[in-house]
Amino acid sequence: MSKHTPGSLTQRLEDQAKAKQAMLEAFRARPTQDDPELAARRAERLAAEQARDARMAARRAERLAEIERQKEERKAKAEARAAALREQSQRKPMTRSRVASILAGHQAARDARKAQHQR
Repeated sequence: MSKHTPGSLTQRLEDQAKAKQAMLEAFRARPTQDDPELAARRAERLAAEQARDARMAARRAERLAEIERQKEERKAKAEARAAALREQSQRKPMTRSRVASILAGHQAARDARKAQHQR
């Protein structure tokens, strides 16, 4: 903590004026709008912003392409499943009719054996 030294009123006013003048000079020393260094930094910021926007757009396009690819993949899988089910359902009636004919043949053979034993 700084030690307060009491001084005269004129000394304090002089210190205040010096501090005010230092702040004013610091304000005036700031770069102006048409300063080349400031313009260069502004251009760098703009270029960085545009590059960031381009990267974001590219990532968004990649995400959308991935979503589209997944949709197509799901659609292809669904079509393959549907084709497999159609094929399976077409095979089942043939299998059922074949089983029915085999069972009918077995039943006929059994009936023939029974009929032979009964005579």
